[in-house]
Amino acid sequence: MSAMRDLSLGVDVGGTNTDAVVIDGTGRVLAATKQATTDDVTGGIRAGIVAVLAALGEDRSRVSRVMLGTTHATNAIVARRQLDRVAAIRLGAPAATEYPPLLGWPRGLADLVLAGSAMVGGGHMVDGTPIAPLDRDGIRRFLDGLGAFDAVAVTGIFSPSSPEQELAVADLIREHLGPDARVFLSQDIGPTGLLERENATILNAALYSVARSVTEALVTVVAEEGLDAVTFFAQNDGTLMSLDYAAQYPVLTIGSGPANSIRGAAALSGADNAIIIDVGGTTSDLGVVVNGFPRESTLPREIGGVRTNFRMPDVLSLGIGGGTTVDPATGTAGPGSVGYRIATEALLFGGDTPTLTDAAALAGASIDGRTLGDLPPHLRTALRTALAQARVRLADAVERLSLGRADIPLVVVGGGGFLVPDDLPGAGPVVRPAHGDVANAVGAAISLAGGRADQISRLDDREAAIAQASEAAVAKAIQAGADPLQVTVVDILETPVTYTETPTIKVSVKAAGPLARLGERTRARVA
Repeated sequence: MSAMRDLSLGVDVGGTNTDAVVIDGTGRVLAATKQATTDDVTGGIRAGIVAVLAALGEDRSRVSRVMLGTTHATNAIVARRQLDRVAAIRLGAPAATEYPPLLGWPRGLADLVLAGSAMVGGGHMVDGTPIAPLDRDGIRRFLDGLGAFDAVAVTGIFSPSSPEQELAVADLIREHLGPDARVFLSQDIGPTGLLERENATILNAALYSVARSVTEALVTVVAEEGLDAVTFFAQNDGTLMSLDYAAQYPVLTIGSGPANSIRGAAALSGADNAIIIDVGGTTSDLGVVVNGFPRESTLPREIGGVRTNFRMPDVLSLGIGGGTTVDPATGTAGPGSVGYRIATEALLFGGDTPTLTDAAALAGASIDGRTLGDLPPHLRTALRTALAQARVRLADAVERLSLGRADIPLVVVGGGGFLVPDDLPGAGPVVRPAHGDVANAVGAAISLAGGRADQISRLDDREAAIAQASEAAVAKAIQAGADPLQVTVVDILETPVTYTETPTIKVSVKAAGPLARLGERTRARVA
């Protein structure tokens, strides 16, 4: 890339603040800002981008990439808003009819999302043997009998390793409904684990319109500012994907906030292996960075009450933040928070609500050069009690993630980092990097483009399975925006598969690479 087009603009939308930064090709932060998150999300994004571009002045023309991490998809699920109606097709009868689709979903969410479901003949055994012939006529009859719906989610048993039936169904649906039919396949969303993968696929289909609105908002703001820049979204594993890819797979953005914080904190501190704690206005999110990437959870995750199994950072969240309220009578911290209203409601800013920010200021923390006025003795006692409680909870969380090791650095970032003391029990050396208050936006700005693929095979075909999964992961990384000449495999995980006649393994491969240069990448189009 030309030296005059070497700047990246990262934006991260949190529950309290929307952070934006501009970094150069060496990773140096040139401009940074924190803006209040707005109800419509777009307003906060616009304010952040405008602020950092103003700080750049004439150098704004050097910005060639804009990266966004947002909680918009998560908020849509939790708030039950803007979700599409989805028709769910499961390929697995007669083997997998005991538990219907959307089992365990909150009733309100299920009623809002599900337009109808069918369990038809199809699916595969773990070794690739078909369970039953694909019931094409049954799929056509199901589609013809539906009312209004926006998208179709297709999930087949063991489709990540035997994808041909799902692909055939996608072709069938588009032939039957038209080439513009929205079809989402589970093999593109998650690993093996039928119900969780099906849940994630249906959620992904339901989020299509939400994702489109956010991507269009980002494009609009970039155009308003006259930026000649390519736009990207951050995804759950700390890598990026193109806007078109994000619109097709919005569920992959749900864990992007914590992933951005972990990646950004690692980059700012220079620590490739550390415990990261990001203290915001509402919560403290703790994670672990391993070789520069977030450690991923091996357990299913619930999103809005829905159990899923797509890849998410291994994050421990506590209800402790700068805006956490303090009970003036008992000194109890939380669970409430004033959130983005802290600048008007906290005592330190002239409000009448005691918060942990006030407690930290009372303990001597320097916060915007402000000091607390005279407080009654009982309120001082309550604030000291709350701060002590918060630090005990933080110490317990660090100990859980450290697995007994006391030498692992603890990197503290986020606007509420003043809540973490330098001598936190059980923690290694405490590191507070410069610009740590906008680490999440830095993480978005520095991320690589990534892709992932899974493959199940017999143990004696292990090398072929790794090669096949690696090829698929590299292809997905390129589709997400990586430079085809520089993308590489960065992680290979092999897991034994139990209850099989012959030794069998599941191979999970992650590939990542720097973003393709402007004009050199063919962007994936959304079906």
